[in-house]
Amino acid sequence: QVQLVESGGGLVQAGGSLRLSCAATGSISSIHAMRWYRQTPGSQRELVAVISTDGSTNYADSVKGRFTISRDNNKNTEYLQMNSLKPEDTAVYYCNADITMSFIWGTRRSDYWGQGTQVTVSS
Repeated sequence: QVQLVESGGGLVQAGGSLRLSCAATGSISSIHAMRWYRQTPGSQRELVAVISTDGSTNYADSVKGRFTISRDNNKNTEYLQMNSLKPEDTAVYYCNADITMSFIWGTRRSDYWGQGTQVTVSS
């Protein structure tokens, strides 16, 4: 089985920075696109950033220029560096990854989610 384990959330003042990490563990053959989402109570989960296997990235307009997504393929880990944080960035942040697992009988490609980490930005 594959698990995505997140870390790095917390409470920060407006203008501050946080760095989220998400490590994938298990019988992993390859990791394709990796993403970060966020969700506030009563709202749908919002795509924040995505990074492809070639390192190309895309961001939600609301975080462009402030957030940076990156990945370390040797560690099966993705990161989200969040700078110039605003109160409206307060949410539970979830990592997501498209992963191919290896088995004795072959491979299987599926989507996996982290457990979520709370980010709270005070004004």
